[in-house]
Amino acid sequence: MFKSEEAFSGFSVNDIPKAKKFYGKTLGLDVEEKNGMLELHIGSGAKVIVYPKPNHVPASFTILNFPVGDIDEAVDDLKKRGVRFEQYGGEIKTDSKGIHRDDGPSIAWFKDPAGNILSVLEEM
Repeated sequence: MFKSEEAFSGFSVNDIPKAKKFYGKTLGLDVEEKNGMLELHIGSGAKVIVYPKPNHVPASFTILNFPVGDIDEAVDDLKKRGVRFEQYGGEIKTDSKGIHRDDGPSIAWFKDPAGNILSVLEEM
C-alpha cells in the first residue's frame, strides 16, 4: 500500500566526501553517511538523501531552500563560512551581497561543491 508519510527527497553529487564536508561542516546540518550515501536531517524532521553519481549534472533549479528570519544576517554568516553567493542580472537581479529583493521573499542563491543550487530565503 502506498504511504506518503515516509516520502523523502534526494539529489546527486559527484563527490560524497566533499558533499559531507559542505553540508555537515560548512552549513552545519546533521549529516549521516550510510551505504556510500548521505542522509541530511533537516529541521522539519524530514530527511534528504544525497547519492553519488559519476556522470552527475548539477540541477538547474533550486534543490533546497533554507528559510531564515534575517536574510542579511544569514548571508553574512554563510559568507564567513566560505559560501559564495550567486550574482544574477537581467530579469532576476541580485544586489552586491547576492540577495534578490524585488518581488516575493528576499532570496539568495548559492551552490554546493557539485554545482547544485541552494537558497536562503527570508520568511515573510
